[in-house]
Amino acid sequence: MIENRVPFAEINWLAVIVASAVSLVIGFAWFSPKTFFPVWWRAMGRRADEAPDSGHSMAVVFGLTLAGILAQAIVLALVIELLRASGQDGTWWGGAATGALMGVGFAAAASLSHHLFAGFSLRAWVLEVGQDIVCLAAMGAVLGAWA
Repeated sequence: MIENRVPFAEINWLAVIVASAVSLVIGFAWFSPKTFFPVWWRAMGRRADEAPDSGHSMAVVFGLTLAGILAQAIVLALVIELLRASGQDGTWWGGAATGALMGVGFAAAASLSHHLFAGFSLRAWVLEVGQDIVCLAAMGAVLGAWA
């Protein structure tokens, strides 16, 4: 039986901020020039000497990226709180599993058709969703541990 409480009010906002920061650090490490960025860049059909240009300023790119990460952390925190309210596992492990499952079930599944219809390489998709799954699992671990 789910307790009569509002999960949004139960969110630990400091944990959301820390989980978002963890995701940001993982993203920077994942797509750094020393890790997967060169492989991903080639998989996107770009040349090594070609500079990234999204048509937006880097402030807009990073600002919207941060907004997206915060949205993910808030929704993940809500899901974890709903699971806790129903008597499910509220540990770091339960949070990590919840995040990883959301990464596979939502992030990976939703972006697959976008990549296929846009003609992007499956290799690029694997690198992108790998980072999504790892980040969501890490965010879930932080949120689950920080009860």
